[in-house]
Amino acid sequence: MKNSISRVAVIGTGVIGASWTALFLAHGLEVIATDVAPGAEDRLREYVRNAAPAMQRLGAKSPLSAGRLSFTEDLAQAVATADLVQENGPERIDFKRSLYGKLDALLSPEVIIASSSSGLTMSEIQTACPAHPERCVIGHPFNPPHLIPLVEIVGGAKTSEQTIRRVADFYTTLGKRTIRLHKEVPGHVANRLQAALWREVAHLVASGVVSVSDADTAVCWGPGLRWGVMGPNLLFHLGGGAGGMEHFFDQFTGPMTAWWKVLGSPEITPELRKKIVAGVLEEAGGRSLEDLAAQRDEGLLGLLAIRARQ
Repeated sequence: MKNSISRVAVIGTGVIGASWTALFLAHGLEVIATDVAPGAEDRLREYVRNAAPAMQRLGAKSPLSAGRLSFTEDLAQAVATADLVQENGPERIDFKRSLYGKLDALLSPEVIIASSSSGLTMSEIQTACPAHPERCVIGHPFNPPHLIPLVEIVGGAKTSEQTIRRVADFYTTLGKRTIRLHKEVPGHVANRLQAALWREVAHLVASGVVSVSDADTAVCWGPGLRWGVMGPNLLFHLGGGAGGMEHFFDQFTGPMTAWWKVLGSPEITPELRKKIVAGVLEEAGGRSLEDLAAQRDEGLLGLLAIRARQ
């Protein structure tokens, strides 16, 4: 493996690929992006321009210079000089295998191929790479990657430890917080945690316990506020008082496991879907998706500044 990564090929420039591009540029890397969708280059460059102020507030090492961003619809040209490929294609295993088969033939063995896939496993994907499956790895970010620090790193059955270490070091130099999954599971870790919470939200809304907006209020002004500072295990350690986590187990195992037994397993019926959509639109109060994204990003920037001071 090469010791340094200075040029990244970004395959797929939708929301995730464009956000990765902004992050890479902010850290002084050269980016060669590729996407065959009509108008993709214009949308990518607009996204990068719009992300520049946020990256400056986060202490970008370099301006998001257009001179370090190039674009081509030709896959072979895009990856020809890359040190790492960040792939952001559709979540379809047939598409991934076809793409990775091409990349395996095009790239020299030392080039890492990292996938942003949120649900597919690398063991499935890398079956299409007979030459060098060991350099293929999941590097799953959270939206938007240029702001959210988390990256989940998951190797497949044939991914090498060297690749895992290399890609973890690379993301860390970009200011990311990486976690290593030691087993492949559908949806990785953070999305599974989100899914578990949202399943109960859907159950409570379907059961008439709470409205959509009040469910959001319960999360973002209650435990969600604490989760922006510490994870649930450390928070429960504090919740145990002087005895810490040991006392938490003594005090709350009974009530907590009793709640587990009555958590819901809702079915997303047409009626429930309609109810949640209507509740979300009412909560949005006429604000556009762009307005909501701006509010989210401004809040994230403020929280990240506080976390950095800690």
